[in-house]
Amino acid sequence: MTDIAVIGLDLAKSVFQIHAVNQQGLPVLKRQVRRGELLKFFQKLSPCLIGMEACGSAHYWAREFEALGHTVRLMPPNYVKPYLKRGKTDARDAEAICEAVTRPTMQFVPVKSVEQQSVLMLHSSRDLLVKQKTMLINA
Repeated sequence: MTDIAVIGLDLAKSVFQIHAVNQQGLPVLKRQVRRGELLKFFQKLSPCLIGMEACGSAHYWAREFEALGHTVRLMPPNYVKPYLKRGKTDARDAEAICEAVTRPTMQFVPVKSVEQQSVLMLHSSRDLLVKQKTMLINA
């Protein structure tokens, strides 16, 4: 598995889909990995580029993969959508992510630290509280 250059990873609750290509852009690996096996899988790989759609759990996984020496790039999901072929499945999502992460004009989301994510959670909780309070006052 040393010929893997780029990996597209589609995140899910329990089963993750991986699509990997070599330096020439040819697919070398397509498989599903369970949550408990994901870190073990990436520990065995030599450092490569990993692309993921940005979401709350993507930042956690990005920090874990960067600690293993991989380069991680997060992309907004709506920027990945144009690279999706036909119907939406996890395997096709992973392939689209793998394709999108190699594009030179792609815009990436910076990986957030634990502290940054916790501050964002506090802000969103406060926004919800203010909305509910305003709804109650207006009722």
